[in-house]
Amino acid sequence: MRSKILLTTAMAIAIALPAAAATAATNNNSAATDQRGEAAATDQRGETVEERIASLRAELKITPDEEMRWNSVAEAMRQNSANMEKLVAAKRQQASQGLTAEDDLKNYQEFAQAHLDGLKNLRVSFDALYKSMPDAQKKNADQVFQNFGH
Repeated sequence: MRSKILLTTAMAIAIALPAAAATAATNNNSAATDQRGEAAATDQRGETVEERIASLRAELKITPDEEMRWNSVAEAMRQNSANMEKLVAAKRQQASQGLTAEDDLKNYQEFAQAHLDGLKNLRVSFDALYKSMPDAQKKNADQVFQNFGH
């Protein structure tokens, strides 16, 4: 059960923040890469947010009737990515000035909070989409989330 929860959380993070997280990982900024936790292994290829949106849309088999709700999910993903990219850029600039252990912990907290805020943002729009899906499509969505990263 714990691994399923962690995997679902990792997927939500990867869905919400793919482009910025990949940027952070490739730049080896300790605060930026550490904050990804378990999602780090799921996004090694540096998928952009638009690629992830398109991929997830196809995997979830979004119908024309669901397009308006899907657009809210996609916009949440874009917002989350943009917010994370801004934070990564700010922390990269700060890192060039030298970080103390206290700074590093503060950065970790800021990234964790950004992830939490992003997940809340995504969850609201995704919940509306999910609730509107027929049972067969919900089952597919459940499978998509359970299989993510395997």
